[in-house]
Amino acid sequence: MNSIFTNSRDVFLDTVNAKDYIQLDRVSTIYQSLKDSIKKPLKMILLYGKPGTGKSMFLTKLYNDLSEKQSVYLYTTPIIDESEFYKTLAQDIFNIKYNGVLNFTQFMKLVDEYKKDEEVPVVLLDEAQLYSEVLMEKIRLLSDTRAVKFVITLHKTEKEDLIAKEHFQTRIWETIELHNASKMELKMYIQKKLMKANCFDTANMFSNKSVNKIYKLTHGNYRDTNKILYSAFDIYNEYEKNNQLYAMKTHQMSHKVIEMAAIHTGLINA
Repeated sequence: MNSIFTNSRDVFLDTVNAKDYIQLDRVSTIYQSLKDSIKKPLKMILLYGKPGTGKSMFLTKLYNDLSEKQSVYLYTTPIIDESEFYKTLAQDIFNIKYNGVLNFTQFMKLVDEYKKDEEVPVVLLDEAQLYSEVLMEKIRLLSDTRAVKFVITLHKTEKEDLIAKEHFQTRIWETIELHNASKMELKMYIQKKLMKANCFDTANMFSNKSVNKIYKLTHGNYRDTNKILYSAFDIYNEYEKNNQLYAMKTHQMSHKVIEMAAIHTGLINA
């Protein structure tokens, strides 16, 4: 039987699973806005934000919520090769297995031949910043046919605003930005995540002071928070294995453990 620290540690595994979605007021409002956007006659929807703000989680949850009601396809790993990209779409959307190289012109002919008026399939593209500008331009052209609706995620960087890129300006009719959590949201996120896994005792370990410490290190970034808490509970787990918990505070999250976890994950230097 796993200890409470092992179970709590595994809550913060760096995975993307719709079951791990945590409802926070602002996050839920943004997600509902995304779902509502799908119903609109939009060509493209852009979901953007810094790494670790929950873009992949949003796409995964969206896929799970919509897949039983309509045709929706999720590509978590970018398909860099153009021909493979079109062949994957052809097979998924039109159930056509294409042998050999499939170029854009040939794919557009398939679209004209097989597209259905009654339902527009939704394609969810994660990590779209990894696609070439040439392929993104063709995705843009494909969206103009209204045969396929795209929801794409992009990293927003400090050096450039990705929305301003030429291949998005005229095609995206809806943009949704995700942000890091506030201090209050971060505390709710941590506690709800633990309570969802029935780890009530460890959920109560997080005082405002410990959350403020984590926030100072992660700036409210969900991915960095997951990493630091996975490492923190792993430290508690090791102490428990070695019968040294007597030297630890188990009723509240230790600031020293948080710092040790931050060093281990590279958020601060030793």
